[in-house]
Amino acid sequence: MRIISGTFKGRRITAPKKLPVRPTTDMAKEALFNILNNYFYFDDISVIDLFAGTGSISYEFSSRGTKQITAVDQDYSCIKFINKTAEAFEMNIQTFKSDVFKFLEKTKLKATVIFADPPYSFTDEQFSKIPTLIFQNDLLEENGLLIVEHSKHTKLSHLENYSYSKHYGGNVFSFFKKEQA
Repeated sequence: MRIISGTFKGRRITAPKKLPVRPTTDMAKEALFNILNNYFYFDDISVIDLFAGTGSISYEFSSRGTKQITAVDQDYSCIKFINKTAEAFEMNIQTFKSDVFKFLEKTKLKATVIFADPPYSFTDEQFSKIPTLIFQNDLLEENGLLIVEHSKHTKLSHLENYSYSKHYGGNVFSFFKKEQA
């Protein structure tokens, strides 16, 4: 995997093969950050990266100047890899080894951008639970975005606060916005 833009542009990061992950493709990641670039100044936002895996999305935000990044994954090897990589690049990424649903039920953290890349094998109910918990627990800042990555076979457009989706090959990013007060 490589970092697409920012301070660490072009840097390659090699994750151990044994990690239970499906990293976001470079093409999809580049497209996602082109969209986000139209919404935010990266150095002014906070980010929560759910199902962080290799940390690819967290590194991309950090490379672009985001200072408050929280990465959450339940796999110890993933968290260990993210911590090791963040330390090597001197990135400020806070990590939590936790089941994402338990994290969302208990955390008091709020973020401007929440990115979730759950396993594509999740059921519709599991996918639906992500935005439900985030909006019920008021974890998204005003004018913030929740982005859920999923396969083209999963449909999330029926969920509350859904805004739109973008398709990149077999990957889909569904965007959810917090309603204005």
